[in-house]
Amino acid sequence: MSHSNTDILFEPFRLKTLALRNRIVMAPMTRTFAPKGIPGADIAAYYRRRAENEVGLILSEGTVIDRPASSNHPGIPHFYGEKALNGWKQVIDDVHAAGGRMGPQIWHVGSVANGMTEWVPGAPIESPSGLLAPGQPRGETISEEAIADSIAAFGRAAADAKRLGFDTVEIHGAHGYLIDQFFWSGTNLRTDLFGGATLKERSRFAGEVVKSVRASVGPDFPIILRVSQWKQQDYAVKLADAPAAMTDWLVPLVEAGVDILHCSQRRFWEPEFPSVDGQDGLNFAGWAKKLTGAATISVGSAGLSGEVMGAFAGESSTPTKLDTLVERMERGEFDLIAVGRALLSDPAWVAKVRQGEGAVFRNFTADAFATLV
Repeated sequence: MSHSNTDILFEPFRLKTLALRNRIVMAPMTRTFAPKGIPGADIAAYYRRRAENEVGLILSEGTVIDRPASSNHPGIPHFYGEKALNGWKQVIDDVHAAGGRMGPQIWHVGSVANGMTEWVPGAPIESPSGLLAPGQPRGETISEEAIADSIAAFGRAAADAKRLGFDTVEIHGAHGYLIDQFFWSGTNLRTDLFGGATLKERSRFAGEVVKSVRASVGPDFPIILRVSQWKQQDYAVKLADAPAAMTDWLVPLVEAGVDILHCSQRRFWEPEFPSVDGQDGLNFAGWAKKLTGAATISVGSAGLSGEVMGAFAGESSTPTKLDTLVERMERGEFDLIAVGRALLSDPAWVAKVRQGEGAVFRNFTADAFATLV
């Protein structure tokens, strides 16, 4: 893999108490290697290997909050309960010992099933309106009491992240899971305070989650929110079809306490609003930064051909040049870049990028999902 000078990727980044040695983030990737929700020594070693190889910020796989139906797989780690939190304490201690920085991604899957298992939680599946996708019922409509408990559970998880020594926390508000199901008009048909005809109204649940997290961690602890336009239920859907709609969506969330918006695209180089600024226009993270003033992480097929949903379907990928990424970061379009599959299959990917000429990069195959490399 040849590419232009990558110095921009290795510039330090600082925001509040978060100090990173470079601009490369390990993207959250579900791994399901935590029996009964408890991360073990193998998971701690998995993350430590990335820290040892110069990843600037590690974001954990999705970890579920303390709600009865927050998970859709028995191997997804919990971020609650003494045993699970003790496991995460070992993870962050190992990452820090290797010079790394890390935040857990806290998550509720809503009504989304896991395609790798037929397992279901031992409690009613919950979502804004009892829908998986528009016109597709699954589970029950979450009650206002359960909404309040979920909001509080996000806050408790964030407080535990800070108490355990993590450097930041990420709220998963993307890809068609619970928070995103509140955003989406097709899955949020509510007529109470958590519904509404506008995206701004449907963002109230996310805003209350952010406020709960901020109250739990204080003013100086950085909060990341992952958002996406696309859903696993519908790749083509857009929550915000124009900059004004994106402003209505994201500005209130930043005002509620989000410091960094983690903007997920399937392909990071694609313009978010080509009708506004052409085919070379800003991507999702670029527009989010422009409209809100918040720092942003871009993500979507950086460093590899293909894209992540194809990988779940068994598609392999090969290393690609980083020229486009470097050019966009040099012009300040976004602040950080998250890398998924390349780091999943090769813990030394960042160190190899720094090495430059002569480094041998690995191809990605779906077999990487089956082990903790």
